[in-house]
Amino acid sequence: MASGRIWIRGGRVLDPSTGRDEVADLLVEDGKIAAVGAGLAASGGEVLEAAGAWVVPGFIDLHVHLREPGQEYKEDIASGGRAAVAGGFSAVVCMANTQPANDDPSVTEYILDRARQESPARVYPVGAATRGLAGEVMTEMVALVDAGCVALSDDGKTIMDSGVMRRVFEYSQLARVAIITHAEDRTLVREGVVNEGPVSTRLGLPGNPSIAEVIHVARDLMLAELAGAHLHVAHVSTAGAVDLIRRARERGVHVTAEVTPHHLALTDEATLGYDTNTKMAPPLRSETDMRACRAGLADGTLDAIATDHAPHAVHEKDVEFTAAPPGVIGLETAVPVTLDLVRANELAPLEWVRRLSTNPARIIHRAGGSLAVGAAADIALVDPERRWIYDPAKGFSKSRNSPWAGREMIGCAIATLVGGVLVWDVERGVLLP
Repeated sequence: MASGRIWIRGGRVLDPSTGRDEVADLLVEDGKIAAVGAGLAASGGEVLEAAGAWVVPGFIDLHVHLREPGQEYKEDIASGGRAAVAGGFSAVVCMANTQPANDDPSVTEYILDRARQESPARVYPVGAATRGLAGEVMTEMVALVDAGCVALSDDGKTIMDSGVMRRVFEYSQLARVAIITHAEDRTLVREGVVNEGPVSTRLGLPGNPSIAEVIHVARDLMLAELAGAHLHVAHVSTAGAVDLIRRARERGVHVTAEVTPHHLALTDEATLGYDTNTKMAPPLRSETDMRACRAGLADGTLDAIATDHAPHAVHEKDVEFTAAPPGVIGLETAVPVTLDLVRANELAPLEWVRRLSTNPARIIHRAGGSLAVGAAADIALVDPERRWIYDPAKGFSKSRNSPWAGREMIGCAIATLVGGVLVWDVERGVLLP
């Protein structure tokens, strides 16, 4: 990507890394932020008029499934990268449950090579914690990290053997990265497909009890504390898990956590129509759980918003509820869905940006989440008031499995820059590659 000079003028600059929240101009030069301030005199280069928009560090999604290698009919690195920048994400962290799994440096190198060639967004791979995601034999963690992995996880599957999990935490310290856990006790989940409770009874479908997440989070917190390791809890969905994470952090456990837009905005009531695009893992929970997740995000217990973008083909979702794979896409809808917390005064705009950008960068120990002079020019322009109808068939993901299809959205990313290059413009579409 070639970068030149770009002036971003008159937007509300929101930078959690410096605490800046003011209307200002921003100069991008040679891929970096060269100046920030009011009334900069533009001379030469492209001008982006940002009046009425928020100018923020490019968002970083800690949890996506790009499906490449092995399931490119659902998504690939190119289509996922385009969906990311259209949603304001300058970087995505891709999970290891590819086919083959990213349990060997050769797979990591393949992903990074494809990303350099095909993706307008930065791609940060997550390596598998165990071989083949089988939960039995640990991977060569240091080799995976040396190849470019930013964390380790068997996400999509749960490491049920506590002895294996203890060793994973212990050895992760040699690699100096977080272990991302998919916290579901499979012996409690069994065939459950929706949240266990009144809704599952009304639907006549097997329930996935909230205690399955809570018990597993408790175990992983204790093992991480024992090992002195960094635990990152993926897609928190229950009030019990939020409370455990809050109390563990108070006693000094190195734990971070994320929550998805769908767990912040929907409850299990959304499944009453048997729409398989409301089936996910963990499932949509109760109103009490959703409110606890929103409160946990607001008070900092939950550090980040991550989409868990999980594409599936139409024919895979167009089956009975119990047979459909869990998961929804979310890169292009995360901004409007989560802006609801700002509109409800549950998150200040600066804190909303922090959880989508600055905190994710900190968790994976990568640059980003900053508009400070000298920082890489990964930037998103967000119009918080723009109204539009979401049609997944017109989006950039190869898949269509969204619970938001046909809904009016408020707010969107109108431009995204990666390394000083304009890669998304709402009027012109994705510009690179």
